[in-house]
Amino acid sequence: MSTTLTPQVRTSLRTTATRPVESRWERLAPYGYVAPFYLLFAVFGLLPLLFTFYVALFDWNPIGAKTFVGLDNFRQLAGDGRFWNALKNTFSIWLMSTVPQLLVALVLAQVLNSARLRFASLFRMSMLLPYITSVAATTIVFAQLFDRDYGLLNYLLGLVGIQHIDFMSTALGSHVLISVMVIWRWFGYNTLLYLASLQAVPRDLYEAAAVDGAGPVKQFRHITLPSLRPVIVFTVITSTIGGLQIFTEPLLLSNGLLTCGSARQCQTLSLFLFEQGFGSFKFGYGSAVGVALFVIIVVVAFVNYLLSSRLGNTDRPTSARKAAR
Repeated sequence: MSTTLTPQVRTSLRTTATRPVESRWERLAPYGYVAPFYLLFAVFGLLPLLFTFYVALFDWNPIGAKTFVGLDNFRQLAGDGRFWNALKNTFSIWLMSTVPQLLVALVLAQVLNSARLRFASLFRMSMLLPYITSVAATTIVFAQLFDRDYGLLNYLLGLVGIQHIDFMSTALGSHVLISVMVIWRWFGYNTLLYLASLQAVPRDLYEAAAVDGAGPVKQFRHITLPSLRPVIVFTVITSTIGGLQIFTEPLLLSNGLLTCGSARQCQTLSLFLFEQGFGSFKFGYGSAVGVALFVIIVVVAFVNYLLSSRLGNTDRPTSARKAAR
């Protein structure tokens, strides 16, 4: 008795017979390729983080005794006015720099994505110039622009009868100066991220929406924002992490002064951590500041993720009529 096989069964048997059988090493190979990253992360990222949590429980002198104090460093931190001042400065600079930076990047990405823009490649390449400029050179330039006596900004203010402003002498002025530096340095980087995401959106969708009567505002709201939602979430989280860890800009503007002014008007949490750890050699207390900063960044980044993930949470419109409504 013979059995007749259908063409589908014969094809399946032939494929199964010729498919190579993966060995154990071939199955483990992908994990081996990514293993170096995780090893480096464990050595230079995870272990220092865990060690910081450990040191925060001690009165740790690098050249003296190391006494276990439990949570005393955190209790002292809760009542330290310098810590709360640094926290206030950090949040102020973060908000003043991150929100305008991302909004400017979003608008510029939309402009650079226009099909009618001439020399588009030149403008897109120029977005990287602030990012590749060293922080020290940027600080020198902006310190001169905002200088009280000879700065260009104060010169222009003097032309309209406004008295010169000493930006670094007040909390608001120093925060504005530092925020402008951060915005100038990072807006181009975020613009290119948004632009790369916009390049994947079919241009026919915008053209069809315009034909159906959707103006630029409706196109931006119903087409651009939903398309950029994953990138917006990414940039918000990375900007949050970087903004709350700001260190170099206030340090250089204050000429290396860890307090960032006599009144600590622009001292951030990172500067306060460095002051306690390497300025006063209170490694345990400095580690407690680092642990507090880590928890704050995780909480704020998670809240930002929840908020930004709701932005443009609607699906990308499948028709121009939906965008035109």
